Amino acid sequence: MKKFKKWIAVTVIVIVVAVTAMVTYVTMVLPNVGKPEAIKIDYTPQRIAHGKYLANHVTVCMDCHSDHDWTKFTGPSDTSKLGIGGMKFDAAVDLPGEIYVPNITPFNLKDWTDGEIFRAITTGVKKDGSAIFPIMPWQSYSKMDREDVYDIIAYIRTLKPQQTSYPKAKLDFPLNILVHTMPQKANLGTRPPESDTLKYGQYLVQSAVCQDCHTQEEHGTQLPGMAFAGGRPFTLNGGVVKSANITADTKTGIGAWTKAQFLARFTMYADSGYKPTSVKPGEFQTVMPWLMYGKMKKTDLEAIYAYLKTVKPVDNTVVKFSNK
Repeated sequence: MKKFKKWIAVTVIVIVVAVTAMVTYVTMVLPNVGKPEAIKIDYTPQRIAHGKYLANHVTVCMDCHSDHDWTKFTGPSDTSKLGIGGMKFDAAVDLPGEIYVPNITPFNLKDWTDGEIFRAITTGVKKDGSAIFPIMPWQSYSKMDREDVYDIIAYIRTLKPQQTSYPKAKLDFPLNILVHTMPQKANLGTRPPESDTLKYGQYLVQSAVCQDCHTQEEHGTQLPGMAFAGGRPFTLNGGVVKSANITADTKTGIGAWTKAQFLARFTMYADSGYKPTSVKPGEFQTVMPWLMYGKMKKTDLEAIYAYLKTVKPVDNTVVKFSNK
């Protein structure tokens, strides 16, 4: 009996040592995506202009990294505070922890090299080597064309420096350990020519990260067979808003939509006369950054429409909003 208890004790010690070693390795060695590249981007007016377009109307970096007025429909951004960050993700939005979106104006990034910013955007690793929780969809950005990412960096460098800082991220166990394993090396792609409408539309959909918001997930993994079928819940304004089904299903998706209808849905928010209406707590609100996507180029929206029409139809009725 004593011998049995001794073996039990030894086994427990071995397990504890093994687990401790594994945790130490994960937290001390990972993430390991390589050093930042020694790159120096030429901040030409053309790069800055294209980066501004991408960051505000395609990848919509400025949506998460800016201040919002959620008393108005679509939560319009304060254009005088672009890049200041501060948006909070915590238990209120079902995140096991607390994360503040960082300031990406030159005030906060002045000591970052272009290579360090490039690594952060495309691999999910900060200047100090720590992991970025994939609220920022670097998995999608890692597939973008290198030149497009360069353009975004060039634009970010032109933002008005604004002095804001926020607490460091705090993630609950075991997510605080697992986050170190999430960053991956970039798998950069090539932007297709606009003449190749379907491939170019697919590239834009990927860069705009449409699939992430429009696909239900469980424990951080998208549900198989539900790509673009909507129904992903977001806690907002005292209720739960769910993303729309944008598959080619004719009953519950956009399969019956004409190109004109699709364009109209976006361009209504580009109208200079459009003013966001007030939204009271408990009333329908949206996380869709319509005001930003609404100013996407017509040809880009047409390419997105063409690609989405090829997406596998999924019959999935979505109730857009419900009170808690």
